[in-house]
Amino acid sequence: MRVDIDGLGVEIAGARLVRDVALRAGSGQLVGLVGPNGSGKSTLLRCVYRALRPAAGTVRLDGEDLWAMSPRESARRLAALPQESSSEFDFTVAEVVAMGRLPHQSGAGRTTAADREACAAALRRVAADHLAGRGFLTLSGGERQRVLIARALAQQPRVLVLDEPTNHLDIAQQLEVLALVRDSRLTVLTALHDLNLAAVHCDLLYVIARGRIVASGAPHDVLTPELLAEVFGVRAHRVPHPESGAVQLLFDRLPAG
Repeated sequence: MRVDIDGLGVEIAGARLVRDVALRAGSGQLVGLVGPNGSGKSTLLRCVYRALRPAAGTVRLDGEDLWAMSPRESARRLAALPQESSSEFDFTVAEVVAMGRLPHQSGAGRTTAADREACAAALRRVAADHLAGRGFLTLSGGERQRVLIARALAQQPRVLVLDEPTNHLDIAQQLEVLALVRDSRLTVLTALHDLNLAAVHCDLLYVIARGRIVASGAPHDVLTPELLAEVFGVRAHRVPHPESGAVQLLFDRLPAG
């Protein structure tokens, strides 16, 4: 499923946080959104998963206006993993994953055999089926992210939106989560803090600064020393990844003056 964002603007309390953003994610692509803290990444993604209504512009899924859909209809097409996904109640893993089936259930909320199979398949897909009976709050950070991805997969969407899915994870867990996302074969739009992870795993990158898209394209073309100095305020040295050949970055402070 294709995602098209055109002319998107967000204004809160008189402050324009996102300005005239245009973005494309082709069917099956993994598209990364990168930028400094406070640049507007999370605000933009909140508009895509309907947590925040934009002041201007459109978000379209295969040409259909996302905000013209009912919440249930949009949830059948798009699933999200926000930056902070906490629970005050210690649901079991199975119960958390089952929440992903709500958009497909009738008003009575009855769980069907198809719901149970979708949840079991999602847990197997992220190699977390052995955790089904565990309390969600007892899990490690990496285990929680796998379960939340399973919940999103159980929703059976065609688009997945992730806001900093590798935050607070160790290196092995970061690689595991991004591999799971890549293997989902869904259209994925994700904000990433780590530029090297973004360079290896994303098909396309959009760089956002002060609420505007300032560069877009393949990681090798976008992550230039000139852009990184301008947007992130660092001096970057580009080296090829020894296995994939993808661009990787080493950083220094910019020289004084």
